[in-house]
Amino acid sequence: MSLSVRQLEKVYAARRGRVQALTPTSFEVGQNEFVSLVGPSGCGKSTLLYMLAGLEECSGGEIILDGKPISCPGADRGMVFQNYTLFPWLTVLQNTRFSFDLEENIDYSRTEGEIMSRVGRVYSLLDLMGLSKFYDAYPRELSGGMKQRVAIARALANKPKLLLMDEPFGALDAQTREEMQELLLLLCRHEKTTVLFVTHDVEEAVFLSTRILVFSARPGRIVEDIRVPFGPDRTLDIKLDPEFNRLKRHLLELLHKEQPSGFDRNALLQKLVQNSNS
Repeated sequence: MSLSVRQLEKVYAARRGRVQALTPTSFEVGQNEFVSLVGPSGCGKSTLLYMLAGLEECSGGEIILDGKPISCPGADRGMVFQNYTLFPWLTVLQNTRFSFDLEENIDYSRTEGEIMSRVGRVYSLLDLMGLSKFYDAYPRELSGGMKQRVAIARALANKPKLLLMDEPFGALDAQTREEMQELLLLLCRHEKTTVLFVTHDVEEAVFLSTRILVFSARPGRIVEDIRVPFGPDRTLDIKLDPEFNRLKRHLLELLHKEQPSGFDRNALLQKLVQNSNS
């Protein structure tokens, strides 16, 4: 698997004129890489991910996946959103195999053996996710972490070349989030999946990634491409490693420099002091 993003940009039309969300951006991603995209809010990270998924049109540039240009959604890319996006009227099993069932209603050429193999993969993924007792449960009966596990299994069901994840753990509590991070690492190793992952959590990016692309404030551009110096056999204990914390601190400093403050800190402190003395 090889992904090439070449001078990709996004410009929106607005009442006040053209708004450039992403400046011409280029990078390469290889097989089995886990690449996190971090940057200030509004810098174009999610927009970039949606263009890679084919859900958003590009204003310029091109996306090449295994030598072929892409411009629309396809089974070679799986997408996981922050808000689960499960169908509430379908069970866990039905949600996970939804794309299979949809294809089979359109394409009658599949053999019974192919269909059984695909269904078997769904069961295998749900078992890996620890959901073997919840095949017949509906989304309303699941916790947030369980819903996201179903969403990840659904995204992986077609064996995509590329898994795109837009802040998938942002709505989870801290403990569940760490459990999902460990699960995702194990799953990527098992599935040999290449991942592009948007997050605002610097610690999460360092723990999960082989590379981190740091974006500037809008209009977004890559200001640093960081190689993470840890192997795939990571556990949560690595968050105590001095090198882990050095890299985390470096990322926070980069983001602080790129993020417009929006307020005058010194002026605010002076006003607070004045109010307390009055």
